[in-house]
Amino acid sequence: QAHAKVWHLYNDHFRPTQRGKVSIALSSHWIKPQHMTEKNIKECQKSLDFVLGWFAKPIFIDGDYPDSMRSNLSSLLPEFSEAEKKYIKGTADFFALSFGATLSFQLLDSHMKFQQLESISLRQLLYWINSEYDNPQIFVVENSWFVSGSTKRDDAKYIYYLKKFIMETLKAIRYDGVNVFGYTVWSLLDGFEWHRGYSIRRGLFYVDFQSHDKKLMPKSSVLFYQKLIEKNGFPPLPENQPTEGVFPCGFAWGIVDNYIQVDTTPTQFLDSNVYVWDVHQTKKLIKVDGVFTPKRKRHCVDFAAIRLQISLLQEMHVSHFHFSLKWSLILPLGNLSLINHTLVHYYQCFASELLRVNITPVVALWQPMAENQELPVSLAKYGAWENAETVQAFVEYAKFCFTSLGDHVKFWITMNEPSVKNLTYTAGHNLLKAHAKAWHLYDKEFRRSQKGKISIALQADWVEPACPFSRNDQEVADRILEFDIGWLAEPIFGNGDYPQVMREWLHRRNSVDLYNFHLPYFSEDEKKLIQGSFDFFALSHYTTTLVGWEKEDAVKYDHYLEVQMINDITWLHSPSRAAVVPWGLRKLLKWVKSKYGDVPVYVMANGIDDDRNMVHDKLRVYYIQNYINEALKAYTLDNVNLQGYFVYSFNDKTAPKYGLYSYVANRYEPKPSLKHYREIIDNNGFPDPETPELRCPEEIASCPECHFFRTRKSLLAFISFIFVAFIVTIFFITYYSKRVERRYK
Repeated sequence: QAHAKVWHLYNDHFRPTQRGKVSIALSSHWIKPQHMTEKNIKECQKSLDFVLGWFAKPIFIDGDYPDSMRSNLSSLLPEFSEAEKKYIKGTADFFALSFGATLSFQLLDSHMKFQQLESISLRQLLYWINSEYDNPQIFVVENSWFVSGSTKRDDAKYIYYLKKFIMETLKAIRYDGVNVFGYTVWSLLDGFEWHRGYSIRRGLFYVDFQSHDKKLMPKSSVLFYQKLIEKNGFPPLPENQPTEGVFPCGFAWGIVDNYIQVDTTPTQFLDSNVYVWDVHQTKKLIKVDGVFTPKRKRHCVDFAAIRLQISLLQEMHVSHFHFSLKWSLILPLGNLSLINHTLVHYYQCFASELLRVNITPVVALWQPMAENQELPVSLAKYGAWENAETVQAFVEYAKFCFTSLGDHVKFWITMNEPSVKNLTYTAGHNLLKAHAKAWHLYDKEFRRSQKGKISIALQADWVEPACPFSRNDQEVADRILEFDIGWLAEPIFGNGDYPQVMREWLHRRNSVDLYNFHLPYFSEDEKKLIQGSFDFFALSHYTTTLVGWEKEDAVKYDHYLEVQMINDITWLHSPSRAAVVPWGLRKLLKWVKSKYGDVPVYVMANGIDDDRNMVHDKLRVYYIQNYINEALKAYTLDNVNLQGYFVYSFNDKTAPKYGLYSYVANRYEPKPSLKHYREIIDNNGFPDPETPELRCPEEIASCPECHFFRTRKSLLAFISFIFVAFIVTIFFITYYSKRVERRYK
């Protein structure tokens, strides 16, 4: 009633001359059903009625309280007379909304939630207000979130909440038709936050409450909000627009399977026993004792599982297939005293069948998995990579693989995605030496005859500073890149030693704290051994992470590296909460080029998980489309020497939720993303419709059987000479025989 009287006072006596507007600012939350049932939806409506509708419905609709309040509170709720209803109704020139400033999480009375779930979706609240109160003009007069009271000026968490709220406001305007005409951030500066006191901060300006003069200092959020106002929102950035173009001829389009499906069950044709079919009684085959057929040699066609996998790969139109061998199964004892010849034969057959259909096998010697890191038990039991003996064991295993599979495999990976999160510095040290020795072994003993290439594949997710305006956050991001990627990359692709950033940081930590993290040193000979032990730079990339230096969330804070992991809540996320950030791949590829020069680069794995209930596989289609487009920008605009791109993963059976084939009821079914990837492969990228089509020369199909002759050219030349000499001799013998016959005639 007081509000209505003031509104009428202004309307009758001041509006004609002052031409202003008057309203009431109402706070609200947003609520969503715990379960999508009619009862829960009604409870959500009741929650909003009790908080926002209590004041909004009398003013914006009919001058009376919501029906849900009337039915629940009965005599507790006062009655309006008909005159009062008419007097109150319409006493607002716009809808002034406060969201997140006062009724943020943990401040709303739990009884007002009616056992439903509180949410921070401003867009849905704006849509509800628009629908509930007949499309009013809305002014967001207070909106923000909060950060920890210990956060100083790099308030990244505040920035991303602010970004989310303003983006949702823009979406409500553009997509939902909500009439929002203004937005105000709460608040200008840090202050006393009621019952939370000084434990949280909401201001754009930092206030040191312990200082005498309480000087105001702008936070990173000030710069963010200032830039946003200048641009009047989020205009499309030129660098984020899709590009058109194609990859070079011979570009490697691939698919990844951590471990191929191995089924060495012998075919019936290898069984030398003779059987009689009892068609009358048991209906079974009965073995005839003492009668055998001649045994024959095993053939690749005996492995039925191979044919199915090859046919699925052919359907994709990929040119390369990347998989890992199982060291623990090939050499169960970790040495050559026991060899699983059946498994080796299976791998030989698989590789040769790939070549037969013109798909290049890309084979990793070792990939760490959860159980024993996929090492032979004898090695895992005695320290795994902590033990220097594992280095020599790996070299022996590599030599065996090169010898056994090298006729068919020309594209080798020594180690695939060694996880730096689970490596000690000693283990990483030995792993680098093992890789380098395997590379030099191949280079000296196998490269000339097999004509292949070999390198290591590193996991390389991009790291971005949480506050783009913060020098401290940039330093943290640079440090994490060196610890995550440079740790193993710098010795191989750089100067033969670990990054200087790592050494300096660990020295500082060891001198300040009780830590004793020893980063080993390489001898000069070891540096020479490791440096340059590559033919290309292979990396796996899945997502991008934001990092900051301000400690905000203890759960996501790494005390060892002094880094706070931050989440941009406006980013698209997968069901497993992996962020979809296509531009991160381009930044990573540019970083590799700037650090290690014009090295050939392969993106050996790039993929996202899905939810079986997701319709049309839209997330993966979007992911593949945009990540490949960013890779194209790196190639065409940044001159990165990109040679190939591989999607992770082949199927859901071996990598659940990541596959381009689903696997249900023993059947493989292609997902929509497979068709989309195949179209990109067929076009070799994203060609401009107006540009003449670039035709690549047809590749000659590989001939595995021809390898015998290709590797024995000297022998062939000698045999050819003997054959020609033989023909010439026969010719001369015949010629002179005929001349002699004529003379005697």
